[in-house]
Amino acid sequence: MMAWVFGGFILAGVILGFVSGTPGAIVDSLIQGASDAVTLCISLAGAYMLWMGLMRVAQQSGMIDSLSRRMRPLIRFLIPGAGSATAPITLNLAANFLGMGNAATPFGLAAMQELNRSNPRPGRATDAMCMFLCINASSIQLIPTTVISLRVAAGSADPYAIVLPTLIATLICAVSAVMLCRLLAPLFP
Repeated sequence: MMAWVFGGFILAGVILGFVSGTPGAIVDSLIQGASDAVTLCISLAGAYMLWMGLMRVAQQSGMIDSLSRRMRPLIRFLIPGAGSATAPITLNLAANFLGMGNAATPFGLAAMQELNRSNPRPGRATDAMCMFLCINASSIQLIPTTVISLRVAAGSADPYAIVLPTLIATLICAVSAVMLCRLLAPLFP
């Protein structure tokens, strides 16, 4: 569906460029946009490689297991029946906490696969799966790494000014999501 929307935008832009008599500006804009996209991707790739590397080192050094053990009571409270999914849930929450939503995705998929292994009704989401999805979607972010990287790439005067507002907003979202999930779970057995 989004391909049609963006295709429509591109087609409308090309038509308006020809109608206004500036077809050369269309080509210049396309080339400049592609160049900016590559520059942005390279700058974001550096940030992602740094944080993914640190997460891998933390995982291999045993820090993630230690963090998982410490977070187990909280995860058991929030997601009863997490069981073997505790480690990937911890990795997912840690990646989201550091503002690396894309890096959290593989951990989230692994957590859902682990939660599905203990699912008595395959093909139907359990309360634990729904709670994990709510927590993942409304993740608390201490350091919004991706947004800070985007602000640095855009030349922001103070790229870190968003840290406190992001923390407050995501904390409110996560608490609201957990409360709503707990309130609505009994309505859908």
